[in-house]
Amino acid sequence: MKHSISELKKSIPQSAFVPSLPRSLFYFFWDVSLLALLYYAMLNYGSVWMFPIFWFAAGTIMWALFVVGHDCGHGSFSHVTWINFLFGHLAHTPLLVPFHGWKVSHRTHHNHTGDIDKDESWHPLTETQYKSLSPLAKIARYKFFLIVFPLYLFVRSSGRDGSHFLPSSPLFPRGERKHAVTSLLWMIGMVCFLVWVTWQYGFLFFISYYFLPYTVFVVWLSLVTFLHHTDVNIPWYRGKDWNYAKGALSTVDRSYGIFEPIHHNIGTHVVHHLFPTIPHYQLKFAKSHLKKLLGPEYRESNESIRKVFFRSASECIIVPDSGGKVFFRKP
Repeated sequence: MKHSISELKKSIPQSAFVPSLPRSLFYFFWDVSLLALLYYAMLNYGSVWMFPIFWFAAGTIMWALFVVGHDCGHGSFSHVTWINFLFGHLAHTPLLVPFHGWKVSHRTHHNHTGDIDKDESWHPLTETQYKSLSPLAKIARYKFFLIVFPLYLFVRSSGRDGSHFLPSSPLFPRGERKHAVTSLLWMIGMVCFLVWVTWQYGFLFFISYYFLPYTVFVVWLSLVTFLHHTDVNIPWYRGKDWNYAKGALSTVDRSYGIFEPIHHNIGTHVVHHLFPTIPHYQLKFAKSHLKKLLGPEYRESNESIRKVFFRSASECIIVPDSGGKVFFRKP
């Protein structure tokens, strides 16, 4: 790594780091309005054959709304803490994601990206860990990984203890448990609302108008985060071989075509990991400046999402038990 974090930061204009509350609010209300429009249209004018289109469209916008809440978690939605806390809950609670619990584990992910022993998201298993997995755990981790995010919120991933929901969870430092209580109360309110909807309109209504769009959202979230951190060419580090800059540069930008603006440019991921306080609407601007300094060190890929997904899913299974800088491989 030729450049320090301070050098990398200096390559980006300071304006890129400054959130605009009116602009952040616009994206929040834009996503909410699109979701409301989709539901209004489906409830009033939809027919059975339109449901698959509705599920995909609504789930995609749910994912976009999650990204806005993601900005709140990083403090890039606003410089005002209570505004980030409020709109983070407004964005994540309808998606059954406890905002503060997610914020804490996601903070761990950013602080230790690329560290085999400490990273939170999509961290690899060693060969020994892989061999010790039960058959059911292997299926969940390597076959159904696009839909197990809700389970992760309850139990986290291999080698990481603690639920995102429980204030007593080891996930939370003692001083942050009161915020975990707040998130839990928001979640209880959302679950009660969904129970009421199911009671009023029936289980099939719940499946058609919430569960299936929610499932599409979960797949989007899992697919995007998987692709940004899983590739045969992405290094992982141990111990003294890891540092923050090397870890952040071990992620990769992906291109999602027409979905890129819908997803609020979250595909621009390397610069986001280096400087997570940059708002999503400044990521491409920041990238254009950072690439001038980093050149080929800035990792990006224009491969088709389908191609890279199937390659990574089949080849990125384990890493060696030893070594300071290692790569995914098959068992």
